[in-house]
Amino acid sequence: MAKSERGMSLEKCPTGIRGFDEISGGGLPKGRPTLVCGGAGCGKTVLAMEFLLRGAIQFKEPGVFVSFEESPKDLAQNFSSLGYDLNDLTARGLIAIDHIYIDKSEIEETGEYDLEGLFIRLAQAIDSVKAKRIVLDTVESLFSGFGNEAILRSELRRLFHWLKDRGVTAVITGESGEKTLTRYGLEEYVADCVILLDFRIREQISTRRLRIIKYRGSAHGADEYPFLIEKSGISILPVTSLGLEHTVSNERLSSGIPRLDSMLAGKGFYRGSTILISGTAGTGKTSFATKFVEAACKRGERCLYLAFEESANQIMRNMKSIGTDLAPFVKKGLLKFHASRPSLYGLEMHLVTIHNRIADFKPRIVVVDPVSNLTAVGSSVEVKSVLTRLFDYLKANHVTTFLTDLVHFGHNLESTNEEISSLIDTWILLRDIESNGERNRGLYILKSRGMAHSNQIREVVLNSRGIDLLDVYLGPGGVLTGSARAAQEAQEMADARDHRNRANRDMREQERKRKVLEAKIAALRAEFDMDSEEMQIMDAEEKKRSNGLAADREEMARLRRADAGASPAAPPAGASPTAKMGKGGRR
Repeated sequence: MAKSERGMSLEKCPTGIRGFDEISGGGLPKGRPTLVCGGAGCGKTVLAMEFLLRGAIQFKEPGVFVSFEESPKDLAQNFSSLGYDLNDLTARGLIAIDHIYIDKSEIEETGEYDLEGLFIRLAQAIDSVKAKRIVLDTVESLFSGFGNEAILRSELRRLFHWLKDRGVTAVITGESGEKTLTRYGLEEYVADCVILLDFRIREQISTRRLRIIKYRGSAHGADEYPFLIEKSGISILPVTSLGLEHTVSNERLSSGIPRLDSMLAGKGFYRGSTILISGTAGTGKTSFATKFVEAACKRGERCLYLAFEESANQIMRNMKSIGTDLAPFVKKGLLKFHASRPSLYGLEMHLVTIHNRIADFKPRIVVVDPVSNLTAVGSSVEVKSVLTRLFDYLKANHVTTFLTDLVHFGHNLESTNEEISSLIDTWILLRDIESNGERNRGLYILKSRGMAHSNQIREVVLNSRGIDLLDVYLGPGGVLTGSARAAQEAQEMADARDHRNRANRDMREQERKRKVLEAKIAALRAEFDMDSEEMQIMDAEEKKRSNGLAADREEMARLRRADAGASPAAPPAGASPTAKMGKGGRR
C-alpha cells in the first residue's frame, strides 16, 4: 500500500517490462488500479498480460486475468507466440484466467444495475491463486449492454475502489473515446495511474507509442516513448533509461590500416568508442569498415555487421578486390552479417533487432553501414534519438561502434544529416579531390577525442593489396593527387637524380684535381729531395777538399822545417817563403 501519507515514497510493483520500469520509476503503483487505454491494435492486452505473467514468473506474484472478449483458448494461442505457455502456468497455479462473456442481445436492462456478481466472481478467482495482481480486459465490454451513463459511472467508481480495498495491483484496459481518453471519460479520474498507448502510421511506417498521462504520488517520465511488440513481449527503450556513467577503456584497437593508426597517435581507436567515417558515394567508407572488421577478427574478436545497402555476399565479394577475404571469419563464427532494408520496419524495430542481435551474438565490434539510410524511416530527430540509445547501450557494454555515413554532393561535408556529430568520439572524413581531369580520394581526421591526431590530408589509394594512405603534394598550384602527384613525384625524382649525377661528376672532378695536385706535390717533393741530396754531396766534397788542402799545407810546412836543419822560429805572420830564402842567400 502507499506510504506517501506518512512521508514515505509510493511503493511500486515492478512490471518486468523492458524499459517501462525505468520511465515509471519502478513500476505500477502497488495495490492500486492502473488504467491502460488506447485504440484497437495498440497493445493494451499484450501489456496487461505481460505485466501479469512476468509478475508470476519473475516476482512470484500470482495473478488473475479476467477477459470480457477473448476466451482462455484464444488467449493461450495468442500468447504462445511470445513464448508463454498459459495452460502450464494455469496448471501450476501461477495464474488464473476467467472469461466473462456479455452479449448485449441477451441482456434486458431493468431496474438498477450493479457489479455485485462480478465482485463475487473476482474474489473467487483472486482467492484461488492468492493473486497479487489482476487484469480486467476490457472494461467497456462489461457495460456494453447498458445505456444509463450515471449508473455506469457509479459502478466503475465502485469497481476501482473495490480493487484497491482488496490490495491487489490492478490493470484495467479501456478503449479510447472520441474526446476523452476512454469511452466513458471517467476511468482516468478514478485510476491512480493512466497509461495511453497509441498506434500510428506515417509514410507507410507503423509505430506504437506509450505515454504515462498521470501517476499519483510518483515522479515519472512524461514523454512519448516508442515501443515494440516482439517475440519476447513489449520493449520500451527510452533515452532516460540510459545514463552517462559507463566506464571507459584505455585499450587501443588497430584500424587495420597501419598508416591510419599512425595518424591516430600511432595506436588506433579506443575500445568502446564510437567511430564515424563519412563521405560522398564511392569514397571507400565500406572498405575502411571491413578493414577494421578484418583486424578485429584476426584478433579473435566477434563482429556484428549491420548492412542497410548491400547483402552479405555482395560485401564479401566486393571486398576481395582490396585483398580482404571475410568469408573465413564468417565460417569461424567470428563475423555475423545482418542485412536488411531500412524500410523493412520502423526505427524502434531496428533498434530492438540490433539489441537482440547483440544479446545473442555478444560482439566486441558493431558496424552500421550506412547509418544515413535510417533517415528513410524517420526524421533526423527520431534517428538521433534511436542512435543515442544505441550508442549508450553499446558504450555501457564496452562494444566499439563503427559507423559509415553517406554525405550527398553539395552538402556540408563536416556535418551529418542525423545530427550525431556530438555523439561521435572519432570522426574521419573522406572526400573527393578533383583536379587535372580526374577524381581522387582524400582523408583527414576531423576529430578524435582523448588523443593527439594528425591534421594532415592523406590520399587514399585502393588496390589489390588493400588501402594505402599517401602523402599529398602541396605545391604552388595547391594540393596534387593522383597522376598529377605521380608526375610531380617523377619530376622530383628526375631532378634529384640529375642533382645526384651533377654532384657525382663534381666529386669525380674534384677527386681528379686532388690526384693531379698530389702528383705535382710528389714530383716537387722528389725534385726537392734530389736537390737536397746533391747539396749534401757537394757539401761533403767541399769538406773533403778543404780537409785535403789543410793537410797539404801542413805537409809543406813540415818539409820546410826539415830543410833548415833546425827548428827556427816560426816566420812572422804574412812572411812568404821567398823572403826567408833571400835573407839566407845574403848570409
